[in-house]
Amino acid sequence: MTSNPAPSRGVLYPGDLPTFHREPATGDIATLVRWFWIPEWDIEPGRTSRQHVIGFPACNLVVEGTTTGLAGPTTRASYRDLSGRGWAVGAVLRPAAVPAVVGDPAELRDTYRSVELPGLTAAVRSAMTADAPAKDRYAAATTAFADWLLGHVSDPSEEALLANRLVEKAETDPQLTTVKELAAELSISTRTLQRLAVKYVGLPPAALIRRRRLQEAAEKLRRDPHLDITALAHESGYADHAHLTNDFRSSLGFTPSNYRRALPAD
Repeated sequence: MTSNPAPSRGVLYPGDLPTFHREPATGDIATLVRWFWIPEWDIEPGRTSRQHVIGFPACNLVVEGTTTGLAGPTTRASYRDLSGRGWAVGAVLRPAAVPAVVGDPAELRDTYRSVELPGLTAAVRSAMTADAPAKDRYAAATTAFADWLLGHVSDPSEEALLANRLVEKAETDPQLTTVKELAAELSISTRTLQRLAVKYVGLPPAALIRRRRLQEAAEKLRRDPHLDITALAHESGYADHAHLTNDFRSSLGFTPSNYRRALPAD
């Protein structure tokens, strides 16, 4: 059985999200997709809503309106300013789906690229623009998305399934803090681990572990803004306060203390 971290773990300011639906991937599609995500927004004229995320190390395939795009794995926090009225339907791809959909994910680091997938775009758009309740539109859109992927991605190889396990372990097991430990858990060499991570994720395995620690630290601060930063560093697997602060600053652009001050008051 595949386990997932909480999808909201990468959202830096959850209270700022527009209407947002997440649909778990179940059945055959769960080998290719972690979850589907569907935001809808209707922003007052002249206003914007900025969405900050420190994304999961994955590629996202996204249908939005009349276009479809691929968002590559990120190495730092990103944001998007929403305005007007719109929607999107995205799939967080598992590593096993990446070669068929993306090719070389390393070329897409911190990049968004439009792609021509008219069948997928039309099917999802038809579902999202139907005259139906939101829950029915969302179900139809994710079903159309899943059907398209299952029809275009061949059965994953053993190597691709191993890459799925690699990411799952890196993201969900806090006891794994080094590349060597992750390789041992998967019973492969560190060289093989490095190769799989770059081929199927587009990032080195150390970046996967680092992202989990950073996301968890930010999540703990959201839950308890009064946490001592040094204690937070140790709880999150960092050597000390300085290492946590440096990771925050390089990946998010601000320190843990600044992030805490930016969180909404209780």
